[in-house]
Amino acid sequence: MTAPIRSLKRICIFCGSSQGNKPAYVEAAKNAGGELARRGIGLVYGGGNVGLMGVVADAVLAAGGHVTGVIPQALMGRELGHRGLPDLRIVKTMHERKALMAELADGFVALPGGIGTFDEFFEILTWAQLGLHDKPCALLNVNGFFDPLLRLVDHAIDEGFIKPRQRDFTIVDSDFGTLLERMAHYHVPYEPKWITKENI
Repeated sequence: MTAPIRSLKRICIFCGSSQGNKPAYVEAAKNAGGELARRGIGLVYGGGNVGLMGVVADAVLAAGGHVTGVIPQALMGRELGHRGLPDLRIVKTMHERKALMAELADGFVALPGGIGTFDEFFEILTWAQLGLHDKPCALLNVNGFFDPLLRLVDHAIDEGFIKPRQRDFTIVDSDFGTLLERMAHYHVPYEPKWITKENI
């Protein structure tokens, strides 16, 4: 029996507060924002106006799409919040930020970024592996940006710290449109279980 196609009304994008040093990263963020708007999918993101965060939000807005930003008060105080958003939600802590973004979104995509991007993506991926949600988690692998990270995951599999089937929790593609299609057809690879003596 074929799994039903998911309704992706809002996608959460994690990405850098810097633009990186290759034009391809900015182009990928612009393309992602435009593609979301064309498909009628809202953007949920960290609410910033800098780096790839600002690029993707501006691209969605320019194409007539809807953007929801979620930002801690401390970052608003540094004037990093995007003042042009139709829906900007200010929370107290980074923990509240991640929890609200997770609640609002139907799926998650990481674009190139730094430590904060890795943190956000791996936390939401951990929640999926623990069975706390069944939403698709994906990496937009621009110019092979995430190849070293994927090699690290494969190394952890080889060393016995990650089970091979858990690799399937992450959708990876270099084309954003294809990534969205794969997310719409995603199904949980297996029913996550808490660690017991039997499944170690």
